[in-house]
Amino acid sequence: MIGLGILFLLVALALVVMKMFVRKEDETVGDGYHARTLKKSPEWMINWKSKATSAIAIIGVLLIIAPFAFFWAEPGYQYFLVYPNGKKDAVMTEGIKWRGFAKITPWQKYIDVKVVAKGEDTKDVEGVMAPIPIRFIDQVTASGKLSTRFQLPTVKESFIEMAIEFRSLQNLTQNTLIPTVREVVSNTGYMFAAQDYISGSASDFRVAIEDQLKDGAYSVEKKEYRDTIVTAIEEKTKRQIKEIKTRYEVIKRKDKNGKFIRIPHDINENNILVSQVIVDDVQLEEVFKKRLEAQRDESAKRQLEQQKIKTAKDAQARIIAEGERDKAAERVAQEKEQVKALISIETKLKQENTNKDLAKIALETEKLKAQAKKVAADAESYQNAKLVSAGLTPQERAQIEKEIAIGVAKEIAKIKFPDVMITGASGKNGGMPLESLIGAAMSKQLMDTKLKK
Repeated sequence: MIGLGILFLLVALALVVMKMFVRKEDETVGDGYHARTLKKSPEWMINWKSKATSAIAIIGVLLIIAPFAFFWAEPGYQYFLVYPNGKKDAVMTEGIKWRGFAKITPWQKYIDVKVVAKGEDTKDVEGVMAPIPIRFIDQVTASGKLSTRFQLPTVKESFIEMAIEFRSLQNLTQNTLIPTVREVVSNTGYMFAAQDYISGSASDFRVAIEDQLKDGAYSVEKKEYRDTIVTAIEEKTKRQIKEIKTRYEVIKRKDKNGKFIRIPHDINENNILVSQVIVDDVQLEEVFKKRLEAQRDESAKRQLEQQKIKTAKDAQARIIAEGERDKAAERVAQEKEQVKALISIETKLKQENTNKDLAKIALETEKLKAQAKKVAADAESYQNAKLVSAGLTPQERAQIEKEIAIGVAKEIAKIKFPDVMITGASGKNGGMPLESLIGAAMSKQLMDTKLKK
């Protein structure tokens, strides 16, 4: 723009000079022998007005002055301005801004600081770091690769103070951001054990770094513990110290209000914002890696042995289960046989008891039969004797027979017969039927009753 303004001024100056030599008519100069005629200037030069020349000159001056009065603020930048009178100001937003002949120092809003490997492109990285040495609390060393992004203060006053203190972005990056990041990462390593880091504390490690970069480093207290491992108890031997392990514990100090005590650093003191922290990688020392590989192999062997033990136990349990199953089947089979034998024995016992009961009934039946025979015989004999001695008339005999029949019926009603009665033919020696014996017995009872009367 300044070059364009100078061009406009040169054009205006040329027009002024040309205006001085404008000829409205032809003129002859020289004597009679050496005379020459000067022709008039072109019509546009004759008609050119001084106002147009002044306008061109003014435009040229404005074009030269404009860059010192205004400037274009690009997105992603903040600008620190120092005016000729010494006043300081800052431009935090983009667009066309008033400059007022001030000196401008541009600052990127975001600054990238990271560990860059050899051969990696560093074009867009403001701060390039070497791998950061880390020593964990269990004395394991490592090198860390980190990528961070910082944002300049968003408050104008804080930005002006920072710009005055560091003067340039390169100075801020090399003398403050990179050393602070390396210090925080190294100090964070003392708060973790390498074994814990590889066991799942990697995210906590990153969060601790980010938290300390934002709000200041933790004030910590380190405690050391010694754990004694003794040999196993065995017969006729004494227990001895097998190994002494040292472990450490880091405790973050707190104030009376329960908040963590912080140690401020240049990043948070200058109100620089931490917008991103990424732990790209932590390379542990080779000795620890070999130890991890040995532990991994040992763990794999232990798992394999445990798997074999489990398989053997499962096989043992299967064999025991099959044995119990076979024993149960054999027990059930034997119990079935026992039940069958018991049922057979019980059946035989019941049959024997039934036979006994039948024999008793048969015996009682025979006794009754014998008694019936005797009663009938005695009754008949007695009847005959009475009839003969009494010399009864037919009417009396008929009356007696009637009373005898009635009495027999009454006695039959009173007799309690056995619950089980077996009827059939008479024995080998023959005999009277059961009905005759019962009737004879009742007749005898009736006759005995009448005689008693």
